[in-house]
Amino acid sequence: MIVSRDWAGKRYAVLGLARSGAATVSALLAGGASVVAWDSDPAKREAFAAHDRLSIAPLDDLSGFDALVVSPGVPLNTHPLAAAARAAGVPVISDIELFAQARKDLPSHKVVGITGTNGKSTTTALVHHILKTAGVPTLMGGNIGLPILGQEPLPEGGVYVLELSSYQIDLTQSLDCDVAVLLNITPDHLDRYDGFAGYAASKARLFAMQSAGHVAVVGTGDEASAHIAQGLAGRTDDLVTIAASGIDQSRWPALQGPHNAQNAQAAIAVARALGIAEDVIEAGLRTYASLPHRMQHVATRNGVAFVNDSKATNPESTAPALAAFSRVHWIVGGKRKGDDLDACTPHLGHVVAAYTIGEAAPLFFDLLKDKVPVVDQSGTLEAAVAHAAAAAQPGDTVLLSPACASFDQFRDYEARGDAFRATVEALA
Repeated sequence: MIVSRDWAGKRYAVLGLARSGAATVSALLAGGASVVAWDSDPAKREAFAAHDRLSIAPLDDLSGFDALVVSPGVPLNTHPLAAAARAAGVPVISDIELFAQARKDLPSHKVVGITGTNGKSTTTALVHHILKTAGVPTLMGGNIGLPILGQEPLPEGGVYVLELSSYQIDLTQSLDCDVAVLLNITPDHLDRYDGFAGYAASKARLFAMQSAGHVAVVGTGDEASAHIAQGLAGRTDDLVTIAASGIDQSRWPALQGPHNAQNAQAAIAVARALGIAEDVIEAGLRTYASLPHRMQHVATRNGVAFVNDSKATNPESTAPALAAFSRVHWIVGGKRKGDDLDACTPHLGHVVAAYTIGEAAPLFFDLLKDKVPVVDQSGTLEAAVAHAAAAAQPGDTVLLSPACASFDQFRDYEARGDAFRATVEALA
């Protein structure tokens, strides 16, 4: 467990007791703090053992707290408790900020922070894998894997690799990354920000928290990211820009497609900044295995590949998946984030049939019916898999890449991907 001596004697409010919230409570108690915690789920509240410095109670009065720790899912722009904290002068933070506070009590180490609308999970896992290949002690956390505070501290020379959503950056004030990465910025989560500019500004804060001399890696494939790179150009040797072009991916089986070209280039830049040898970087790229739910090959049946890309929750994330295969039976839909699939349009020539599901099924049927040869308003994931499997020919790919959130029919994108795998495995 990661703790800070600075927490001793302080008083924290914690909202949300899922995985990261539970780890936060345990770490704060281990660090000598007092905690008042709450979750709307009785089962999560009841999971905590009695402790003389822990109260499980509604957070009605925030006066006297040193900070309110919330999950990144809490909308800071609309949640009444966040507004109450600001009115009371209580900082609103996340477990990532607590990790930043704890760093001075850890053995000498480095931190890599990776953000971007798309590709950050793959890039985080890829950097982590390259470091393991090099024999460097490493942990990954943040928006991926286990809560960072619940993990055991690394020995001296270790590297913490953190996937950071814009929400997590919003809740962090002092995370000084030795290497900070911005992959791309496309419209997403705009209900939480003052338009696209506010969302982009949130991503840019990752660099504002860096000390001079620490490395910034920025993809320049979109206008917003390129603008941020221009603003960082006053740095001398510590800015690396990447453009995903002209890179040979043929030797890296799990890193195919144009989106993975950028992910790989970012990971290479990070590894070089950390002093990893070129041959070790190449070995890591070659042996990397896909993350679950991100361009994950789950089966080949009768010559047809079934690929789970459930983590693609917006059209910009789905577009490169469509580009990666020549003949695609595309399962698309869910809880939509917008009214179009424009980002996917350049790659619709790869789609031989589309199967629309979930809340977006009728709209996506109308959007696609004149653009791809066949559109099937399947409604459910199970029906879409069955129809696609029946229609696909050897050499085709059945691709779940929904371009939508999952919350209309599934708990999260992981549950949706697991359902896809189970449905494929159950095919006759």
